[in-house]
This record gives sequence, C-alpha cells and structure tokens, in this order.
Amino acid sequence: MRVIEIENHALKTSHRPIPVPSAHQVLIKVAAAGVNRPDVMQRQGLYPPPPGASDIPGLEVAGTIAAIGTTVNHLNIGDNVCALVTGGGYAEYCLASAALCLPIPEGLSCVEAAALPETFFTVWSNVFERARLLPNETLLIHGGSSGIGTTAIQLAKAFAAKVIITAGSATKCAFCLALGADAAINYKEQDFVEEINLLTHAEGVNVILDMIGGDYLARNLKCMAIEARLVQIALHNGVKADINLLPMMLKRLTITGSTLRGRDDAFKADIANKLNKNVWPLLATGKIKPVIHSTFALHDAALAHELMESSLHLGKIILNV
Repeated sequence: MRVIEIENHALKTSHRPIPVPSAHQVLIKVAAAGVNRPDVMQRQGLYPPPPGASDIPGLEVAGTIAAIGTTVNHLNIGDNVCALVTGGGYAEYCLASAALCLPIPEGLSCVEAAALPETFFTVWSNVFERARLLPNETLLIHGGSSGIGTTAIQLAKAFAAKVIITAGSATKCAFCLALGADAAINYKEQDFVEEINLLTHAEGVNVILDMIGGDYLARNLKCMAIEARLVQIALHNGVKADINLLPMMLKRLTITGSTLRGRDDAFKADIANKLNKNVWPLLATGKIKPVIHSTFALHDAALAHELMESSLHLGKIILNV
C-alpha cells in the first residue's frame, strides 16, 4: 500500500505491507484522511507518536472496513466509517480500534467524514466535559477559524451557548461570524482583553478554549468571569507563562488542559459513544457540518502541511487517498 512517511522532517511517498488487525481492531480502506497540526509537529520532530502507535502521520480517517479482528462484533466488512486513530492515517489502509469507529453521518461524503474525528472528539472532551460549558454561558475560542475553532463554534451554538472568537484577519472574523459566532475579535488590530470586557460588560466569559498558551494565560485570566474555566489544548506561543495567581483565587477560577492522542481506548470510546448519541444526529440533519477548506491528493501531503503551517486556511484540510 502507498503511505506517506516522515524522513528528515519531510514527507515522502513510500510503500508498506497492508497491516493486519488485532483482535479488537478493524482495517479501514482509507478514502480520505484529515490533516491536523499535530501531524505537522510530528514531522518537525516535536510530537512523537505514543508507544505502540504507527509512525505514519494522520490521526483521523474515513473509508470502508476491509477486515475485522476476531472479537469485533458490532461492525462488518463493507461498513462505511470514520475513525480516530493514534497514527497511520496518511495511507491507503489504516488500523483503527473498533471502539473508535463511528458511522459516516447520513448525507456526508468520506471527505467530510474524515474532517470529524480529531476535532469533534477534542472539542467534546474539553469544552463539554472538562470545562462543563452550559447553555447561556459564554465561550471564548482562540483561533476560531481553525478546524478546532469551527467545530467549537458550531457545537457551542447547537447547545445554546454564546460564542466569542479571536482570529488574525478581518476575513477570518467574518467567516466565523457567518458560521454562527456572536462576536469576533481581530487580535492583530484589537486587544482581546479590552474587547471581552466591553462585550461582556466587564463580567467576563465562562469558558475559554485556548490553543495559544504562553503569554495568553495571564491575559485569559483577565477575561474570565467568576467560577470560569480555562482549558488548554495546545501551546503555539510556548509552554511557559508568568501569571498573577490572585485573580485565580478571588474569582475561583479553574485552569485545566489535556491531550487526546495518548489516552487509552476506553476513554476515547466513551467520547465516541457520547458523540454518536448527542452530535451525530445534528450532523445528519445538517444543523452542524464539517468545514472543509481544501483537499489534496495523498502524494501532495507536503503541500497540505505547507498550507497548515501558513495558517491561511479556514476550517479543515483533507487528503484524498
């Protein structure tokens, strides 16, 4: 099978044997695979795969089940699924835990379905479980036009929350407003702390989804309401920050964070079940939808990474396999 390998921090097309599923796995004939920033970080040598994971990049796929493990009894050869994987997505065939396979929602193509697992698992786990976003609360999303951001906007609005986003251009802000955000802040032209205080009448936001880290932490604390929750899911501005701890005490704030790739299948399977129950019906009716910026052929994965690194995309980048 054709695969994309990492060699000297670059992507190259290669060939490998088709893998064989273990007892609890399925083999997916991949039709499309999502491109995510962790893939770029892995290529750069900054995010090695967890023990036991494939060294091939790619954390989400959609396609058709080609083989099943001996203990898998809820899936069949020929089923169309999308799946969250720990690696191996940039290939013609990919192994996946059967518990992390979800049906392709009615009306969605494989390209659209490949855009679902990584962002929807991440947003559900962090915004709705760790940060406990409730109806009528306000969510601040840093990086609103990203794959994570576009997913978080739609899910938060679907569950009756208010949404404020930050983005780096007027075009990105307008895009997020059209997607359903209640307000958008161009962080290159506006101080988001000042704007949040104006928009919330100095009360602050209830939940912050932050992919930036670094110096954003201290600024985020200034935006947070009483009993607010900050969840950190990436660190584009660095891993260290100097903060004043007093506001955290006075406002009883919660600062948390997580990564998903290294969590066990039981944890991820619980998220999959909740998505299937609470979110997949919304996808089937079109109330929410994956936002696709562009697609690339598998052999053009390097071009997909260039686009990801440029941050010019609005939504997801997908590989056609």
